[in-house]
Amino acid sequence: MLTSRTMQRVPVLILLLAVLTGGCDRGSYPTDDTGEEMDVLETIDLPPPSLEGPISVDEALSARRSVREFTSEELTTAEIAQLLWAGQGINRDSGGRTNPSAGGLYPLELYLLSVDGMLHYSPEGHRAEVVSTVDLRADLQRVALDQEAVGEAPAVLVICGVYSRTETRYGSRAERYVHLEAGHVAQSMLLQAVALDLGGVPIGAFDDAGVQRVLDLPSSHQPLYLIPIGHPAE
Repeated sequence: MLTSRTMQRVPVLILLLAVLTGGCDRGSYPTDDTGEEMDVLETIDLPPPSLEGPISVDEALSARRSVREFTSEELTTAEIAQLLWAGQGINRDSGGRTNPSAGGLYPLELYLLSVDGMLHYSPEGHRAEVVSTVDLRADLQRVALDQEAVGEAPAVLVICGVYSRTETRYGSRAERYVHLEAGHVAQSMLLQAVALDLGGVPIGAFDDAGVQRVLDLPSSHQPLYLIPIGHPAE
């Protein structure tokens, strides 16, 4: 039998598939308003986010730094759920999210890579959608100028923008707004990492087309940021 302490060290996708009680249906999710879809292998409810952290925002800001070297310790399911919620989670009944978005159009999509594959975050219902069970981090490192943090971190968050969602209202200013929102989300997840006693580094130097190819992203999902996350080695 798995104890709670042992369960925290089980690779995250295996844990999600074997332990959590959410729905586990195969299917697909729409990736933009054109009807393009991405295959989903499994859909799983994530643990609810914690709304009371161990440190204040002031303390998290004071402790934040870029971390590029990590231990081999995997992130727990609860840690992953908390990071994803910090980036794009719904935080009120109106459907608003943890980070501001121009016109409430929410053009960003979050993915997370680990040794067990790749997840897509669905804010509605706070769910993880398993879109790959292949460890893609080494391939991602190669198209990210061979930056070791990308391949060695136990988790890599990927922020993608779907410009068409914002263009419908804001036209030529959409690209600016989407990029600003990516910055909001990145900082929120980095501060959340500090609160979880984790570290991370935002990376914008990579081959855009290469990232899309390696991760098999929908054409509308433009990669904007890679954020390796893990327990600091120092």
